Amino acid sequence: MHDISLITTIAFGLLSALVFGLLAKRLGLAPIVGYLLAGVVVGPFTPGFVGDVNLAKQLAEIGVILLMFGVGLHFHFDDLMAVRKIAVPGALGQSAAATLCGVAVTVAVGWTWNAGLVLGIAISVASTVVLLRLLMDHGMVETTEGRVAVGWLVVEDIITVLVLVLLPALATSAISAGTDAVAVAAEGEGSGLLATAGIAVLKLGVLAAIVGIAGSRFVPWLLLRVARLRSSELFTLTVLVIALAIATIGYLAFGASMALGAFLAGMVVSQSKFSHQAAADALPMRDAFSVLFFVSVGMLFDWRQILEEPWLVAGLVVVIMVVKPVVALVIALVGRHPLRTGLTVAAGLAQIGEFSFIVAEAARALDLMPEAGHHALVAAAIISISLNPWLFRRIMALEGWAKRQPKLQAWLDQRTAVHGAAVNDIELHRAAGSAPRAIVVGYGPVGRTIVNRAKELGLEPFVIDLNVDTILALQAEKIHALYGDASRRDILSQAGIKTASRLVITIPDNAAAVSILTAAREMNPDLGAIVRARYSVEGPDLTHAGADAVFSDEAEVATALAIGLMAHVKAGQAT
Repeated sequence: MHDISLITTIAFGLLSALVFGLLAKRLGLAPIVGYLLAGVVVGPFTPGFVGDVNLAKQLAEIGVILLMFGVGLHFHFDDLMAVRKIAVPGALGQSAAATLCGVAVTVAVGWTWNAGLVLGIAISVASTVVLLRLLMDHGMVETTEGRVAVGWLVVEDIITVLVLVLLPALATSAISAGTDAVAVAAEGEGSGLLATAGIAVLKLGVLAAIVGIAGSRFVPWLLLRVARLRSSELFTLTVLVIALAIATIGYLAFGASMALGAFLAGMVVSQSKFSHQAAADALPMRDAFSVLFFVSVGMLFDWRQILEEPWLVAGLVVVIMVVKPVVALVIALVGRHPLRTGLTVAAGLAQIGEFSFIVAEAARALDLMPEAGHHALVAAAIISISLNPWLFRRIMALEGWAKRQPKLQAWLDQRTAVHGAAVNDIELHRAAGSAPRAIVVGYGPVGRTIVNRAKELGLEPFVIDLNVDTILALQAEKIHALYGDASRRDILSQAGIKTASRLVITIPDNAAAVSILTAAREMNPDLGAIVRARYSVEGPDLTHAGADAVFSDEAEVATALAIGLMAHVKAGQAT
């Protein structure tokens, strides 16, 4: 009889993932929780069917490659630079705090320092998938707070990439010394670790240079030639070969992890004008193999080990769901950013996911972390991802509570006002005597388009946004812009709401739009207000609050598609 262990492992793994993923979704949880539980069910530590763990590990490796390839495809420095002043120090500070607390927890239960360091780093990284799903569910992807949270996570992803580079160096140094990495440093042999790390970084630099220089010339050329053949299957195959080839070459020739090589491959492909098609082709493969990745992680989870070390799991959950949010909020407030920004980041990153497992798998392969660490990490991920939607709602509700505390709200307003005071003073001095014709709230992709159209119509735009870097960039372009919360009457007054003829609200946040409309109508009853909504059902609330016209995302997309369909049909009839 033929050996069909590969087929049965994939079949039962995906079937279990489907069943538990649907169940998790019905319960309002992230599907990742279902995938992890599916792995537990088909794993060797539960009765019934047992999948081939070794095959699952190799399938998971392909999942990691495609996951990191997708990250590289969508990685853009422009997105990071737009929120760098909060995302970079915030992610570094939060990661450092979470790592140190993770080390403290593991040392308290008897682990070595270097094993605790690796596990601490693993729990400091949040899940991109979970964060984006939360932001989409709350309509916050295109808001200032959403962009900050995503930028924060991009920095964490970069930290993960650097960790993947340094892990082999840490393992080599620890093995050569035959002791803990911290002990090595204490005995004066830390220079060996630094030298090994330096060599690893140098190899990474050489690999990145080769991939960047050769890949930037060869990969776009190859994709262009394949695209001209008009064969979708050949194009998809080419994208898959590029990802696997660069990841494998990086591993065999430079000792880099497969994940790192795939990340570099994604960055190279992103330089091609066919990057969007490559991303679309890679998405189905990435989703399928990423499901197998989570299933394989669950297969290696021995729930009985948690009963032996419950305090380790409890400590990790506290770090993930308490320490990380508190540190993120403190960093945001210390940086004089709005409370809403701090709350969004704190709530969204109070979980761990795929990158945590990637770090843990790499560390376990290098014998840097005991098996108990993997079991504790999976348990902490299941708990944090399951509770994250509930925690997100509770943390975001603190904004409303803070507004009902006069002293606290006054203190918060004072801090954010100081943060943007210098920027606003320059703008108000420059705009003295001018009469803005259209106030635009929010400067995302929609706001940018509105500003350009307003100028074409002879209207003078005045932007209000909560991103200081955006405001400074607009002012450099000689566009009137103020930093602040547009629902505050003093900000609206400074923007010239009493003399403005138009107000355009581009942020897809119904509650915030109602607050802005209410304040604006009180200050200028004759103002013409145009508002963006995410869903059509939000229209009546916005109209009642004072909007003259409401345009919903779903209605406008439907209209555009209908117009496109009619134009296409007419063009076909004409030919």
